[in-house]
Amino acid sequence: MNDWPNGWTAEGGNGDGRGYGRGSAGQQPEGARVMRHVQRPANPPRSSVPPQQRGHDQGYAEPGYDSGYNTGQVYGSPSGGGHGGVPPQGGDPYGRPGRSAPDWRKRLKVGSIVVLVAVLGTTIGTYFWADGKVRREVDLSKVVERPAEGDCTTYLIVGSDSREGMSAEEKKKLHTGSAEGKRTDSMMILAACGSGNTMISLPRDSDVEIPTFVGSESGKTFPGTGRRVKLNAAYAEDGPELLVRTVEHNTGLRIDHYAEIGFAGFANIVDALGGVEMNIEKGFKDKKSGADFQAGKQTLDGEQALAFVRTRYAFAGSDLDRTKNQQKFLSTLANQAATPGTILNPFKLYPTLGAGLDTLIVDKDMSLWDLGSMFFAMKGVSSGDGKSMNIPISGSRGGNLVWDKAKVQQLVKQIQNDEPVTVTGK
Repeated sequence: MNDWPNGWTAEGGNGDGRGYGRGSAGQQPEGARVMRHVQRPANPPRSSVPPQQRGHDQGYAEPGYDSGYNTGQVYGSPSGGGHGGVPPQGGDPYGRPGRSAPDWRKRLKVGSIVVLVAVLGTTIGTYFWADGKVRREVDLSKVVERPAEGDCTTYLIVGSDSREGMSAEEKKKLHTGSAEGKRTDSMMILAACGSGNTMISLPRDSDVEIPTFVGSESGKTFPGTGRRVKLNAAYAEDGPELLVRTVEHNTGLRIDHYAEIGFAGFANIVDALGGVEMNIEKGFKDKKSGADFQAGKQTLDGEQALAFVRTRYAFAGSDLDRTKNQQKFLSTLANQAATPGTILNPFKLYPTLGAGLDTLIVDKDMSLWDLGSMFFAMKGVSSGDGKSMNIPISGSRGGNLVWDKAKVQQLVKQIQNDEPVTVTGK
């Protein structure tokens, strides 16, 4: 049986043994034909496959030329590039590659890093800006014969009647008068303890003894003579260092940090916060402080807030009622300031810090961290994590308020040992 097509033989002819080429009847092979010119590369790559192992295309195709027969790319196939082929996934009919899908995980990661760096940069910048504004002017190393340290951190917070930096118009508006120098208008101890925070007001009319002390400016030692004065006289005599020395001597409690703010700074902080909302239980008026309040909830601006904490002549209880108002306002101020709306809002945070830090005077060892801890401890008192009280009073002497020594000793012992405070005061 002949497997060759009809009319053909194995000899390559048409059955009569004479044909050559493509079925020609001629007895001689076809002559050479002129082929179309193919541009060869200057340095054609040499095949690494031996000639005897090359296929049709490998052995005879021009270097750099692909006929397409082996891959089915001539007339279009699933892998072809012709117009009739099926384009690769994500491409187009002409074989051009399509755009890859965005890598959202990578973008989210990069975006998170950028935000984190921005937040850290802002935080660090704010820290150094605020730290540069703090006035560290009180040197507690000058205080002598100090009590032993306790388990709690204690702050002596002082509101002075300093009119530093105030214009004549501001003094008139805030009813501060024009007295020279400065005196303590309010004093309180804040004990930040693990068992709870305690705020203890020290009436400025408290009857205390001036102990032996070293002058803050002269360095001279002044021996104690048993001299008894009002507590605010200690500050007027030799400033914050003598005030700390006097408080420690009369209470037996060591003071770790000191913080003082004047009239102008106090009012500016309140205004920077947009006011402080207070619930005034009973209305009162005081011409000297400029107070004129009705009972009920209301928002106090800086001028009103200063009048509220300074009023004393409108109360029958004199200084003790005033100290209660001071405690109530300061804890409320801290509670409303330490909110995300203030801390995370630069339009409120920076004006508030700027208003307070410019007039805030602290001890040389007080860091911004210590200042923040004091602030949040005050906030804790108003939120129920602790208590506020006046120092226990047993009576009076020559118009001065005499402390209850037994209760004061018990109170100090509880604070030193970080125990819940059970002592009460009026």
